[in-house]
Amino acid sequence: MNISEEIKQSFKKGSSLTKLIYINLAVFLTIKVLYVLFFLFNYQAPDGFSIIQWFAVPAKLSNLIIKPWTIITYMFLHERFWHILINMLWLFWLGRIFLEYFDQKKLVSIYLLGGLSGAALYIIAFNIFPVFKDEKILEISHALGASAAVLAIVIAISVYVPNYIIYLFFFRVKLKYIAIFSVLLDIISIPSGNAGGHIAHLGGAFIGYIYIQQFRKGKDIAKGFNRFIDNFFSLFKTKKKLKVSHKRPMTDMEYNRQKIQKQIEIDKILDKISKSGYDSLTKDEKEILFRMSNKK
Repeated sequence: MNISEEIKQSFKKGSSLTKLIYINLAVFLTIKVLYVLFFLFNYQAPDGFSIIQWFAVPAKLSNLIIKPWTIITYMFLHERFWHILINMLWLFWLGRIFLEYFDQKKLVSIYLLGGLSGAALYIIAFNIFPVFKDEKILEISHALGASAAVLAIVIAISVYVPNYIIYLFFFRVKLKYIAIFSVLLDIISIPSGNAGGHIAHLGGAFIGYIYIQQFRKGKDIAKGFNRFIDNFFSLFKTKKKLKVSHKRPMTDMEYNRQKIQKQIEIDKILDKISKSGYDSLTKDEKEILFRMSNKK
């Protein structure tokens, strides 16, 4: 089996956590390969065109309207190696802990809901706070990365099992302290640069916290979302065609002939039993006798 086949099998048989990581890596590598090809063929993109900005979620509402898919694609999009490395490590470590307590469907739901919540808070913040009101800033601002989606999972599992201990740089640390530190770091980092990214992270953290609080009350806020996802992907599944066969009803003559033939067959089997015993019957004869006795 070659490498490509191994990757396909790993993706196909892997958990939802594995699939999420593979999708992020695939998008990252695809973008990088395209950049290499553009460079080698000296391709000059048209003014205003950018692969990243075409899939990153924009802050400006008018840009979002013409690129609505970006609220999904942005959470699988990374431009820098360290960005995707850190996000995928967090997703792998905390995702595995999450799956100790929840099923794979919930992992995907919180990932997607966290990403959507992060995009929503980012867009709202950039359109209501005066510091972002400059039209030039709003025009070029966009968010990308899985951080909001990953932080939703981190916060969710940290709220659900706050005293779960992991080893971080050789130190035993409870999940609740990692969650608190992550949220506080994003809050105080907003004025320091990448304000949109940190705001989006907080949106993801918020949905992770709300999800667990509602789950403890017996409510699954992702239930409707799960149904929507299932219905959406079912559209792409090939449905088996039902083979309809029409059988002509037997005439009275045909029915009587069939009945006589069956009776002759039964009489032969009974005659064989009387002469040689039941054990002398073949497997097929025993099955015929069994079927006929059940019909009576």
